Amino acid sequence: MTSPDPLHPKIEIDVTAELAQALLAEQHPDLVGPPLHGRTFGWDNLTWRLGEDLALRFPVRELSSALVEREQRWLPVLAPRLPVPVPLPVRDGRPGLGYPWAWSVVPWLPGRQVAETPVTDRTAWAAELAGTLATLHSPAPHDAPTSAYRAVPLAERYDVLHDRLADDVPHAPALRAALDAGLSAPAWDRAPVWVHGDPHPGNLVSRDGHLAGLIDFGDLCSGDPASDLATAWMTFDAAGRASFVARTQAERGWDDATWVRARAWAAAFVPVLLAHPDEYPVLAAVGRHTAAQVAADVEPVTT
Repeated sequence: MTSPDPLHPKIEIDVTAELAQALLAEQHPDLVGPPLHGRTFGWDNLTWRLGEDLALRFPVRELSSALVEREQRWLPVLAPRLPVPVPLPVRDGRPGLGYPWAWSVVPWLPGRQVAETPVTDRTAWAAELAGTLATLHSPAPHDAPTSAYRAVPLAERYDVLHDRLADDVPHAPALRAALDAGLSAPAWDRAPVWVHGDPHPGNLVSRDGHLAGLIDFGDLCSGDPASDLATAWMTFDAAGRASFVARTQAERGWDDATWVRARAWAAAFVPVLLAHPDEYPVLAAVGRHTAAQVAADVEPVTT
């Protein structure tokens, strides 16, 4: 489970069912009983479902350990403000039994991962996602976390992002043009706002025609909301994007430059999503969709 590829983080510690059960028994014995099942790996964490209603969330590498601590610190502050369910930790776990990092017990949000749903079905709740992000994108306090990879000026990441858009990436010329347009657009010059950091379709849950959850706040940070608004191209087709943009503008009224930067971020995420299509086929499909949507949207978003 290791790789030298910078787009595929190294998994440093696995968490078996036995270790997860032992940590739970040691620290939260009242939760022991329901079976552990459905283990899944993400980029930074692995998750064991605990029965039907809970899940155990473990960092798999040292760098990502701080992300779980960030969720434990800030989700209790942000969750009550948001109009959709989020995985607010119900218990905090601590290092133990040879496992070196903080971990969490979180609610399991019922529904389908949006990345596995038809794109055309998502238009029905595009405005709900826009409203959720508009609520989140409120001024952040001075001690809010920052990131070197999200919500930062594009100029700070341009060289790395441009180099990733090699000719073998679908629609590479259009993606590079979008990235260049974002670099040329005026930079964010307002106070930092809260930013989810990764609201792509793999971190969204839908149910019965509605947005049912926004998950994985490990990249939560503060700064420019444009990297979040990239979801307009990552999640939706033209119809859904129009609904998303309209609701966002009604609530936040971002300037055109913010949307040009957002499209640039969408272009920049494509190589990461496509990095390991055999291992992460659902994310690869998101990457191909994003590339096509950015390429089709050659003109700046009109607000």
